[in-house]
Amino acid sequence: MQKPPHFHNKWQAITNFLNSDARHYQLLFLSTFFLTGILSLHWNLFPYQILITFSTALTTQYLMVKLLKLPISALKSSAISSFSLCLLFRSDTWWVIIIAAFLSIASKGIFKINGKHFFNPVNFGICSTILLTHQGWISPGQWGSAGYWWFLIGTLGFIVITSAHRIETAIAFIATYGVLFGYRILVFQQWPTDFFFHQFTNGALLLFTFFMITDPASTPSHKKARIAWAMSVGALAFYLQAYLWVTAAPIWALFFLSPLTPLIDYFFKGERFIWGKKANVNTATI
Repeated sequence: MQKPPHFHNKWQAITNFLNSDARHYQLLFLSTFFLTGILSLHWNLFPYQILITFSTALTTQYLMVKLLKLPISALKSSAISSFSLCLLFRSDTWWVIIIAAFLSIASKGIFKINGKHFFNPVNFGICSTILLTHQGWISPGQWGSAGYWWFLIGTLGFIVITSAHRIETAIAFIATYGVLFGYRILVFQQWPTDFFFHQFTNGALLLFTFFMITDPASTPSHKKARIAWAMSVGALAFYLQAYLWVTAAPIWALFFLSPLTPLIDYFFKGERFIWGKKANVNTATI
């Protein structure tokens, strides 16, 4: 049965809108997963944290738009950061949540070299807030097995839909992280394979792999250099978790290695990412 013309036109308009900016796909995915977690997986997330996170992030971003004369579309990025903070960061203190949201957005204007910020906003906001206040923590995976598999399927669908240009970064990280843990657990310690797979049944790890370390605005611009950098993040994350017992080690590894990005960009030139540029529609960031 042939679809009516008006249906085709509406579908084409929706597709064109989503393709006009990578952040549209990002917002669609994160908001859908967030709502599913709240309504179906019954996450223990207080409404005040959601309200404080979004209001602080959007207000901070709006002030930056006015002060730095940024495009109003930058508010999309702050909405993405807000969803990500709600997914990954927890605190029992309201002012700590404000600090995390504020630092996430403000870091883009503070830690910038040659017009490019080198910290992933949410990564910096979470890690710096924990270091400064000692009253927050990273939520590793309250998603349960059902939520994990839902997220995995959704992530793979997101990648297929957007054909993410930064997919090699995610693969380089997870391959390095996985191989090192595989050798340690299966060969060196000779533990059952269940212990190995348990390391990767974590929704936060998937969120980090496909939506944080793949940030096109803050990662190295040169493709080969970015792959080597992502492998370094994977190696450091393995060391922090396996030998220092650091919780959420990949997030901390990215935080420690992000300052290397300006140096890498200086020696290895690559095309600068620009939000909304049609050629870069299929990339994503949190």
